Amino acid sequence: MRARPGKAAIFEQFAADGIPYMFGNPGTVEQGILDEGARSDLSYVLALHETVAVGMADGYARATQRPALVQLHSGVGLGNGIGMLYQAKRGGSPLVVVVGEAGVRYDAMDGQMAADLVGMARPVTKYATRVLDPMSVLRTLRRAVKIAMTPPRGPVVVVLPADVLDQVTTEPAVPTAVPSTRTTPAASDLLAAARTLLDGRRRLILMGDGVATSGAQSELTRVAELLNAPVWGVNSSETNFDTTHPLYGGQLGHMFGADSARVVADADSVLIVGTYVFPEVFPALASPFHERARIVHIDLDPFEIGKNFTADLGLAADPKFTLAALGDELTRLAGSAGPAGAGTHPRGAEPPVRRPAPTAPAGTVLDRFVQRLAERAPSDLVVFDEALTASGPLGVHLPPRRPGDFFQTRGGSLGVGIPGAMGAKLARPDLPVVGFTGDGAAMYTFQALWTAARYGIGAKFVVCNNRRYRLLDANIERYWQDLGVASHEHPAEFDLSHPDIRFGELAGALGVEGRRVAAVREVDDAVDALLAHEGPYLVDLVID
Repeated sequence: MRARPGKAAIFEQFAADGIPYMFGNPGTVEQGILDEGARSDLSYVLALHETVAVGMADGYARATQRPALVQLHSGVGLGNGIGMLYQAKRGGSPLVVVVGEAGVRYDAMDGQMAADLVGMARPVTKYATRVLDPMSVLRTLRRAVKIAMTPPRGPVVVVLPADVLDQVTTEPAVPTAVPSTRTTPAASDLLAAARTLLDGRRRLILMGDGVATSGAQSELTRVAELLNAPVWGVNSSETNFDTTHPLYGGQLGHMFGADSARVVADADSVLIVGTYVFPEVFPALASPFHERARIVHIDLDPFEIGKNFTADLGLAADPKFTLAALGDELTRLAGSAGPAGAGTHPRGAEPPVRRPAPTAPAGTVLDRFVQRLAERAPSDLVVFDEALTASGPLGVHLPPRRPGDFFQTRGGSLGVGIPGAMGAKLARPDLPVVGFTGDGAAMYTFQALWTAARYGIGAKFVVCNNRRYRLLDANIERYWQDLGVASHEHPAEFDLSHPDIRFGELAGALGVEGRRVAAVREVDDAVDALLAHEGPYLVDLVID
């Protein structure tokens, strides 16, 4: 077995696992890692802030369905990345995050930047650990890849002390063995699930990103059609179901449990697949389901099944294979056409809209821009959506239809729109990628544009600039409504209009060409310029 320092061996392990990029921001304690990395085939993608590094990795992991590697610097760097790591955990992104540290030998000294890095990481990761022996560096990294990639996927942190990496290891670098979880339930459970769902007259399907992770979109569509059941997204931030399909209902709320309750309240048979219920900030404490509702929950994470509200039948199994087998059982029991009259929309549960509601009326700058982009962009356009309150026109003109063509922010932390689109572009360099974000969200990670310019990452960016934290406007109105308080002037802290943030000029200062669009007559030229530009390009879209 060949002896070499751990700081060199780790790059052999990354190569064995087919990891091409390391997204990061280095510090002094990682100098040995970067010195060795310069002699490897791995490409380091430098970010000017840790949130950018984690956000790019998140977009890359989602677009490739592969592990993405992040390097953070000790306690201060890990601390800066915590918010974006939370998003990765909530969304199930398989990130492998290596965090540098001065050394085990200094543990008793309580020196500068000393911190309990594993303790910091645990709340926002699937697993966190610290390597203490040079002969366990590579096996620990393999364990990290395995845990990150095994559903339910999620970020993993490995703390790598510099003095441990300086020591010699003879560990071999071999590919990580990721266990297959592509299981299906027993035949008796599938039969019980099919009968439970067919017994209902007001059927409903709630789906989430576990569908996309398992590649179960076509299987879900078949089951929905057999049941004639409307499909609603819950924690659904990727293309889990064609949103132009007649059975697509919309997205449940992310903020208030009462919004979800309106949709599910009258259903009498419910299929939940690939998601937890419910993910609102202010969820309903009592079950929103009718007492007579029968619930079947399919998810690879048994913890999520029945976690908050009981399920009559929980199937801890792969959504793709399970839905395929369930579809066969439904066909056998009910015939390929499905039972007549079943699956009607629950009374009183009609959504406010059957399609995503445009937040901008037709003919406004925002609506015209998205419409023109949809008309002129290539058919394989990939959209990364962090437009939040401005997302409505995207759902109307650029509806998610194909697996892998749409990614949305998740987890509640702002700032992933720009770096997430960059990560998606690195993952799919031959496809056009456009990231939408808001003005408030953009300012969390705007320095990502410097990285886009440095490496020629040709994603395009649209800042939906309403000069406000508009989501807070909507939420405070709901807060007052629930309290029975009359609407009044909103807090001044929601206002971002003075001084005016000129995103096109900021982009230029970071090396990215951009322009401001404030009138409908300017839209067509801006869309053409965005699509024609070879490198990264930004449009500052001034909206109301």
